[in-house]
Amino acid sequence: MDEQELMRQVQEGDEMALAQVIAAYKDRIVNYLYQFTGDYQKAVELSQETFIRVYFKANHYRPIAPLSSWIYAIATNLARTEMKKARRASLVSLDEITARQVQEHAYSQDPPDSGLIKNLREALNSLHPRYRLPVILKDMEGFSQEEIAEILKKPVGTIKARISRGRHFLKKRLEKALAGGRPSA
Repeated sequence: MDEQELMRQVQEGDEMALAQVIAAYKDRIVNYLYQFTGDYQKAVELSQETFIRVYFKANHYRPIAPLSSWIYAIATNLARTEMKKARRASLVSLDEITARQVQEHAYSQDPPDSGLIKNLREALNSLHPRYRLPVILKDMEGFSQEEIAEILKKPVGTIKARISRGRHFLKKRLEKALAGGRPSA
């Protein structure tokens, strides 16, 4: 069944059709949100909220763009809102400290060949979201620049520039890390 028909059924309240949409996109959305937030639990929570919105806002979906673009736009907006809330609160809970320590401990136990992955993750996390989002959507999720422009509601030229700048920043950070220097912010 094609996505347009599936969404028509979701618009009619068919929960089985929603389950098919979730099955098709859940893992990709969780991975995308994890790359955006750096917090797996938060990514899972935001993905659940994404699919709740897909269901309750199904009547807002218009089949002029791929379904994936619409779902990623919902996920992106939720993640942006969450990041703004987190910046405003700027309080660190004991749970976050523990999670961060566990993550750092896990990195310290990685095999030596995983250093590039660690450096890439650190470099990606250090990117400002305006660059990180387009780079993740393009290079990790495989969206075209036009689709990314639609998801982020920005002109294609802006997206092209942000992908280019984001990649340039990542390249510089990784070159420094591979040369033995400490990456700078």
